[in-house]
Amino acid sequence: MIDPSSLLKAVPDGLRVPLITSYREISANYVEHRWEPAELNGGKFCEIVYSIVQGQLSGTFPSAPSKPARMVDACRALEQIPRDLNRTGDQSLRILIPRVLPILYEIRNNRGVGHVGGDVNPNFLDATAVYGMASWVLAELVRIFHGVSTEHAQDAVDALIERKHPIIWELGDVRRVLDPKMEKKDQALLLLHQRPGWVQDSDLFRWVEYSTLTNFRRVVLKPFHAKRLIEYDTKSHRVQISPLGVQKVEREILKSRA
Repeated sequence: MIDPSSLLKAVPDGLRVPLITSYREISANYVEHRWEPAELNGGKFCEIVYSIVQGQLSGTFPSAPSKPARMVDACRALEQIPRDLNRTGDQSLRILIPRVLPILYEIRNNRGVGHVGGDVNPNFLDATAVYGMASWVLAELVRIFHGVSTEHAQDAVDALIERKHPIIWELGDVRRVLDPKMEKKDQALLLLHQRPGWVQDSDLFRWVEYSTLTNFRRVVLKPFHAKRLIEYDTKSHRVQISPLGVQKVEREILKSRA
């Protein structure tokens, strides 16, 4: 999997860092059920992506993102750039991404401030749309700039998503649950909850300090997989939490500490 720290290195830091920061804000707000902030951040994300796409197509990246005077017109102008079969991701850069951005931008502008009294509050659905479109756009950029498959691009995007837990301490590439009395299996699930993407089983084993890796796989990971709390890819030795696992963490493990 692509190291998150090297993601989109071909894009100048003045665009790359704001892009990743903006996406992390959207994803963090979404997974923590803060629907309104998630949708409001979609506009900033659009402006950054537009600056990257326009820079890639023109051959010159701007030093920082800028807001086009009219997002819809600016995206339509990208479609008028001549097709180039030798340009990696030409169809996505000229057509697909520019057609998604105005929808994402419109949700931010006209749906995120207030709602008519008789309407059903659409914040959850709007936020879901923003999160889904932003994830797809970022995965497309990763696929294009890194020349990887859609699956590997999505894995890289998933690795950017992190839930913040005060009980988890991060020190370099080490993560510790700051409750030595918590059962090792619960620690493992909590650590996976913080990182919804794939995690190597050897890293998870190291973080919870289980007795042996063999026992950790047999006693913790395989039973979790059987209960559908996680997906355990035994060939690649990687683990990912499932929606059922997320529910268990939020309804049982975290709630018991409230």
